Amino acid sequence: MHQLGEKIIIVADAFEQHLPVGEYGYIIAYDRNPDNAFDYVIRVPQANRNFYVPSGDVELEEDLLRWEAELVEREALIDFALATHNEELFKQVMNGPSGSEELKEEPAAESLSQADFIKQVNLRAWI
Repeated sequence: MHQLGEKIIIVADAFEQHLPVGEYGYIIAYDRNPDNAFDYVIRVPQANRNFYVPSGDVELEEDLLRWEAELVEREALIDFALATHNEELFKQVMNGPSGSEELKEEPAAESLSQADFIKQVNLRAWI
């Protein structure tokens, strides 16, 4: 549950109330009626109106900015890994932190040189 007065961004319009999606607003009240589908009353200065909205229609501005910053950072790391031909960094970014531990263990168990790998591929190709 968000605090009163927090700045939010409208991200959806579940009940098709003509909410200004993408605009910011402020939480001005909670709707505590258990028979009601709405969770908050928000004030949207751009529209000069108050709206009743469910919690799924709004996100905190801080959370959206943090998510966008993580997305930009991830894309920059992918671009850097591709530009420098850094396969380990690319796999680490694409698989996430949990997948990187598994990738580090597999090559240590079976380390082949490039020439040995090509020999094995050629042997299997003949079979």
